[in-house]
Amino acid sequence: MNPDDEIKEMLRDLIWLNALIATELVQITENTSQILRKAAPPEACIAEHAALRATALDIADRYRPGTILRQHIEKHQ
Repeated sequence: MNPDDEIKEMLRDLIWLNALIATELVQITENTSQILRKAAPPEACIAEHAALRATALDIADRYRPGTILRQHIEKHQ
């Protein structure tokens, strides 16, 4: 593998990993909110979090299609 290809692969991995972290942080935020409120987060937050998750998943799929990330995240909803 030439150095340019290696850098591109590394960047794809980093983009995917950042998308994974982003989706999990959104879930942690929702879980923490629910615990602190002792009720579900407001509907507006749930809708916005879903949109943020969808964007992160689209980015992850663009650079690393076929991983289990989408299936895992869809279980959260």
